[in-house]
Parts: sequence; C-alpha cells; structure tokens
Amino acid sequence: MRGIAGFKRLRLKIWRRCTVALLLLWAACWVVVSALLFLLHRSVFSERCTDEKSHRILARLCLDYSSGALTGDLCEDLCVAQKLVYKHCLYYDRGKKVIQADWRGQPIILKSKKEIFSSYQHLSMLEEVETEDFPETELLLMVALEVKNVLGLELSNNTMGPLWMRKKGPRWKAQVASMWSLLQQEEYIYFSLLQDFSKHVLRIIGSCGHFYAVEYLTAGHAWHKTLFPLENVVGLSLAGHRSRVKAITDIALSFLDMVQHFDNDFSHRLHLCDIKPENFAIRHDLTVVAIDVDMAFFEPKMRDILEQNCTGDEDCNFFDCFSKCNLKIRKCGAQRANNNLQVICDKIFRRWFSPNLRGPLVSLPLQLQLQKAVQECAEPGHMDAAGHQRTLKSLSELYHLLQVTQRELQTTE
Repeated sequence: MRGIAGFKRLRLKIWRRCTVALLLLWAACWVVVSALLFLLHRSVFSERCTDEKSHRILARLCLDYSSGALTGDLCEDLCVAQKLVYKHCLYYDRGKKVIQADWRGQPIILKSKKEIFSSYQHLSMLEEVETEDFPETELLLMVALEVKNVLGLELSNNTMGPLWMRKKGPRWKAQVASMWSLLQQEEYIYFSLLQDFSKHVLRIIGSCGHFYAVEYLTAGHAWHKTLFPLENVVGLSLAGHRSRVKAITDIALSFLDMVQHFDNDFSHRLHLCDIKPENFAIRHDLTVVAIDVDMAFFEPKMRDILEQNCTGDEDCNFFDCFSKCNLKIRKCGAQRANNNLQVICDKIFRRWFSPNLRGPLVSLPLQLQLQKAVQECAEPGHMDAAGHQRTLKSLSELYHLLQVTQRELQTTE
C-alpha cells in the first residue's frame, strides 16, 4: 500500500511540474509572439495622434507647396500668411489624418486619407505635356472614370463642376496633381458632389494639396446621455429638461428628413453602413449632418459590395448593411435586407425614446406610442414589397408622433 501511495504522490508531483512547465511555455510563447507583432506592426503603434506628428505633416505639406509640387486655395494662408493655424490633432485612423485648425477666426477640420502627397497615385499624363494646352476632354473623362470607380456612378461633364475647376496659370501642373490626389479620396468626392444638393453633408471650405478643409461641427458620442452634447450646439439654455427634450425631438425629425433625402433625392439610394453617433454632428439649427461617409455607398456600389460568396447569412453582413445568403448558389443577395431607417431606430432612437429621458413633459400614451413605433422600426425585415411598405409606414408614423410631441411641448411651456 505504501508503494501505491508513493507512486500516486510521485505522479501528482510530475503532473504539477508539467502543468507549471506548460504554463511557462505558454507565457514565453505569448511574449515572443507579442514582440514579433510589435516589430512587424510598429506602424500601428506609431499612429497615435500627437501634436508633434501633426506639425510635421503640415510642415511637409508646406514644403511640397513651396517646391511647386502641390497647390490649393488654402495653401497661402497655411504656409505663408499664417491665417490658417493648427489647433490640435483629432485622430488618425488607418492612415486617415483628421486635424482641427483655425482659419481666419473660424474653426475648421483638415482631412486627408493619406499622410504624404507622394503616396497618392500620380497622373502620368502630366509628365507628357509641357504646356497648359493639354486635352481637357481627356482629363474630364479620367475624372468621370475615377468617380465611377469610387462611387459606382456615371456622371456627365456638366455635373462635375465641383470636382474639376481648373484655372490657367503658372502652377497649372500642381493644380491638376492636387486635384487628382483629392479625387482619390471617396469622402472628398461625396462632400463635393452633394454639398450643393444636401444640407445633411459637410461643406467643403477649401484645400491645400491632398488635404481638404470642412466646417467644424460638434460630433456625437455614444457615452453621452443624449448622444449629442446639446449645450455645445445651442447654448447653456439647454441645461433644462424641457429644452433637452425639445432639442432631441427636433434632431430626431432631422434624422428622418435625412433618411428620406438619402433614399429618394439622388439618382441612386445612398446607403449608410456605419451608423453611430460619432459619425454625425448637429448644426446650430439642429440639422443632422453626416460627417464621416467612408462607409456610405450609392446603390450600384452597394450591390457590388454585398454580392459575395457565403455559407450563411452572417457572411453577408457588411458593418450595418445586411444581405441574405442564397444557400442554393452560396451567394449573398445584391439587395440590402435592412435600411438606413431601421439602423437609426436601433442605434439612435432606442436610446432617446424612453420614460427616463422624456419624463412628465410628454403624455404617457404618447411616450408609449413612440416607444412602440421605434421598437417596430428597429426590427430587421426584408426588402421586398411588403418590407418597403412597412418602412414607409414606420417613417410616416414616426414623423406624426414626433410632430405631436413638438405640439405638446409647446402647449406646456
């Protein structure tokens, strides 16, 4: 019996030592793998948003301007007159640089998809011509092809004015090269084409090389109680509960206006595939503005993105844009299964329309009706004829209930 007991103790010791050895081996492997990842992906860690790096980026931009490589209507103010002044870095994201600046007393945002001007694809035909008299029609055709490649849209020459306004002068090559770098940025194309037709997109103020400036607006935050810092938009008068409820109601109506606008007012429906408070901002008149459209796609491009191979519906999800998997042919449907309104109801309106937020200022029956309408709107459906009618019904019902809410708030003042 003593031999058996001794054998068991020995086996237990060996098991413990093996377990410790395995844990030490696992820890050592984890350290080695982490070190390798750090060495291989140092660029990820160097993407930290700092004032020092932002100053270097703008200094490089001005160096390229002084050498004649690039130009733009804001270059002189940034690089010579010092009327466009750096404030601070907002964020770097997968190469994209977003910087806050002050331009002649007005806060603005500078954006570029890449850090360095030479990182953009060069227009080879610029090297083949020595004078300004190069074929304008050929350039317009190249712009149209670039827009089709980026947005999936075909534009006629007379609709490309915001994208291509070439002026004669000594810096004509720099102007063409700068414009070409901007055309390689999807967000710039969206804002340029839509700013004259939509109040729900950012206004472009100007550009310098590959950086373009847009208006500065207060963005939303998921952690904020009301999603948007309302006191920064309208003023400290919104400190009161009534004012907050009234502002949220107005903003919700503006969201519905934006949904209807993006669905119906362009040649193709505009799909928003990354809907979160951080991608929207509020103007002083409480108009909702899409400030980040890197994940926005017109219908032709959306269909190309969704139509992928699949083994189940989960393979057909592209951020907030969903499709259905046809298991017979193992292919995702080209038509989006959800829509902008459903995602906004789910990610924005659910947070707003609850008794805790609205309180006694709005009658209980109306609060319950709003909550029910938002819940029904947020439920995913199918984009067949019945699903389309259901979306239109939800949109109409929400419009009606929010307008009734506005009237109730006015009568209780």
